[in-house]
Amino acid sequence: MIEHNSKSIQMKKDTSRRLFLKKAALGSAALTSAPFILSASKGEKILMERRYAQHRYTANDQINLGLIGTGIQGIFDTKAALKTNGVKLVAACDLYTGRLDRAKELWGNDVFVTRDYRELLERKDVDAVIVATPDHWHKTITVAAMKAGKHVYCEKPMVQKFEEGQEIINTQKSTGEICQIGSNGMSSLGNEKAKMLYKDGAIGDLILFDFHSDRYSSEGAWQYPIPPDASPDTVDFDTFLGTAPKVPYDPTRFFRWRNYQDYGTGVPGDMFVHAFSTLHYIIDSVGPTRAMASGGLRYWKDGRDVPDIAIGLYDYPKTQTHPAFNASLRVNFIDGAGGGHLFRLVGTEGAMEVGEGYVKLTRSKIGSGFGGYSMISFPEATQAKIREEYEKEETENRKALLKLGETIFEAPEGYQGSHYDHTHNFIQAIRGKYQVIQDPSFGLRAAGAAILANESYFQKKAINWDPQAMKLV
Repeated sequence: MIEHNSKSIQMKKDTSRRLFLKKAALGSAALTSAPFILSASKGEKILMERRYAQHRYTANDQINLGLIGTGIQGIFDTKAALKTNGVKLVAACDLYTGRLDRAKELWGNDVFVTRDYRELLERKDVDAVIVATPDHWHKTITVAAMKAGKHVYCEKPMVQKFEEGQEIINTQKSTGEICQIGSNGMSSLGNEKAKMLYKDGAIGDLILFDFHSDRYSSEGAWQYPIPPDASPDTVDFDTFLGTAPKVPYDPTRFFRWRNYQDYGTGVPGDMFVHAFSTLHYIIDSVGPTRAMASGGLRYWKDGRDVPDIAIGLYDYPKTQTHPAFNASLRVNFIDGAGGGHLFRLVGTEGAMEVGEGYVKLTRSKIGSGFGGYSMISFPEATQAKIREEYEKEETENRKALLKLGETIFEAPEGYQGSHYDHTHNFIQAIRGKYQVIQDPSFGLRAAGAAILANESYFQKKAINWDPQAMKLV
């Protein structure tokens, strides 16, 4: 018998593939995630499903929220959280008075407002807080809130600097307060389905993670509007600076803080972190061990000191939940093609493209036949023998092959989206009904992986990371 690569590939069956085949043989009902087994080649679309537990709420179930950082993300977080029954916003904090006025417009004149987060944390009627401040304030306020007896929903990235993470982790453990990190896509229906598919071996062995999220607008590049009434009187700029270097009042730094290393974490901390959160959730990973980054400031030369194009390459080691694989991430803020987004897991037997409300699964058969390119050097009689042997093997193996093709799992009409899912998870965790899906250890591993790209970019070298201990090595 003639030996070739196709035979060795076909005979290799790892644990996840055996599980996948076994479940497929029992029928679609036995395979948690795969009615597609019977009809994937037809390009079938299948509705995903999520049922939310219905509870009767008493006065003891009421959750009063305080919002610290009433900016763009803080408002979206709060709106999402208020969709869960029994939740009320009672207090808001921001360093710009216009945003305090906006809080009252949105949620009523009885909302307590302040420019001092400590006043909000002192209030007995606040059960939990959303921390949606610039990144350099996350650790300080999150720790202070838990010590004040408040549950915390902290926006991503959890920290601006690696060394800040352990204090949040330790404070959560010592106080027992609920702490959810806010990569809002984490709890999505798409992520949940992708996790099931991956565990069932739907794509074989993972070999590559491919992510890009490109933009083509001034708003997408963080060129947020500066209100005409911004002044040293309406903006508490000194408090905003916090531990950052002291500089004169500058409304651009305040309203467009993501553009500066002193207050934000650049593209990796704003966008890579979402990808790492979802990736780590789907495959139960603690993170990469090595990162290399490139990029540059190519277009938005508006005074910012972070790149508008960021590219990260990562090494993931073999673990009990995944083989060794590589990850490639890219963000471009000046994409003349109009922008786009991709989150894809590529395996030896298929690939999954994942969004908050869908999963597109493609299963393929490796091209193992021989064409004119490789056969040209053999006599025709030898070519005929090779084809005959190959066709024999294919006949024997064909019965074991799954149907191939593309299946799309879609969220049902009326699905409320990942932001609702994630804040709902937080609220129900406070009530003791759920476990948080993104605790501080998970948050640090996602933020740490993202921040590695900044370290590599500015140091111009590869950076090593211990994802178990969550520290640089």
